Amino acid sequence: MKTEHSNTFSSFGRCPGTLPRRSFVRFGAAGMTVPELLRSQASVAGHSASVATSNKSMIVLWLWGGPSHLETFDLKPDAPSEYRGEFRPIHTSVPGIEISEHLPRIASLADRFSLIRSLSHESPGHVNSTHTLVTGYPGDLNEIPPYRPSHPNAWSVITRLLGEKRPGLPTHVANHVRYDGAAYLGGGLDPFLVQGDPNSPDFKVPNLSPNGVTSDRFSHRLDLLAQLDHLRRDLDRSGQMSAIDQFSHKAASMLTSHAAREAFNLEAEDRTTRDRYGRNPIGQRCLLARRLVEAGVRLVTVDFPYVPGQKARSWDDHASVWNIFEEMKLRLPVLDQVVSALITDLADRGLDKDVLLLVMGEMSHTPRLSNFNGQPGRDHWGRAMSVFLSGGGLRMGQVVGSTNVKGEEPQSRPVTPNEFLATLYQAMGVPLDTQFQDFSGRPIPIVPNGRPIAELF
Repeated sequence: MKTEHSNTFSSFGRCPGTLPRRSFVRFGAAGMTVPELLRSQASVAGHSASVATSNKSMIVLWLWGGPSHLETFDLKPDAPSEYRGEFRPIHTSVPGIEISEHLPRIASLADRFSLIRSLSHESPGHVNSTHTLVTGYPGDLNEIPPYRPSHPNAWSVITRLLGEKRPGLPTHVANHVRYDGAAYLGGGLDPFLVQGDPNSPDFKVPNLSPNGVTSDRFSHRLDLLAQLDHLRRDLDRSGQMSAIDQFSHKAASMLTSHAAREAFNLEAEDRTTRDRYGRNPIGQRCLLARRLVEAGVRLVTVDFPYVPGQKARSWDDHASVWNIFEEMKLRLPVLDQVVSALITDLADRGLDKDVLLLVMGEMSHTPRLSNFNGQPGRDHWGRAMSVFLSGGGLRMGQVVGSTNVKGEEPQSRPVTPNEFLATLYQAMGVPLDTQFQDFSGRPIPIVPNGRPIAELF
């Protein structure tokens, strides 16, 4: 059994900053120094060497708010009208698998994806549902902002144990963070945030160059810092000073890295490829995700509350908010375009075996339709939900589990959040028996119970 020891300074805080004179090396929108991020990610290098050889990457397309399974991947045409809704299923390229009529491009690629239709949990809200699914531990019903999890989420665990795939590139890149946190793993495991609209002509990633300072001059500053630290290094008996120098130079490598600048450079893509993903924020974010994993980024999470031509909206389709069917008619074509583009692009580039594409939200919505002034919608529902997976070396072209005729609950092969999480960890090369020490020093497993979904391996 593998046990990790965390050096944590506070339940929500990051690790302490570097020396004041190093403050010119700043990192991203979060205001974190690059050395802090790298130091925390490498702090378990000695413990995680056995898993750091994993060549797997993952792209997570998070449909925040919770997509209804009855409008996407688990339609029920034989259910009563107050359950089945307006949409109809269509055949896919794999006999026996049907999905929504508004996902025709994805339907043509059914041999390249698998569906879990029987994932089930009891968490009723967005925050606790997210916590349940990405930590393996039920979320607190009384959570208040900033919604930091009480257990480390899967993204922090992967970042901590697997670390970077390629020097000079961040381990985890995200365009938005919802309910993210490393809990008792300590600070410095947050993703590199890339905000803004990548479809905009003036889009650029901040702080991938040292604020106008030339590379030669930047290197000279680092050399000067090394000289200033010389005496202190001689007096340092713990080795921490040398470690700080190591992380500062590694941070400089990221800031001046040609690989990092090229990975984020969407202008290097031809017009046909950019058009294939869609000339909108979510399409270009997904294209950027492909560029990043191809360059060597371990994990990319993309938030998708987006409807073209409208303000950002979630998939939280209550009747009191908006008409679920009219909203789905706007969202599903975008989902169809970006997911099909990612699947084909990753396969064409030979990346599909090593890159897992995960498409999901934190919950689904009620099988029985609700009505508000004649407007149809569905409310929160976690007892039956669908998850979409593609690539990553998993077995494709299948459906795991089923729900009953009304889509209310699993009928066959029920899947728990822990089994789902164990599947992700095994696919990524994370040992399932890994434990971390919580704030009180108790060993806490990353997956409290449950085994990976055998059908996918």
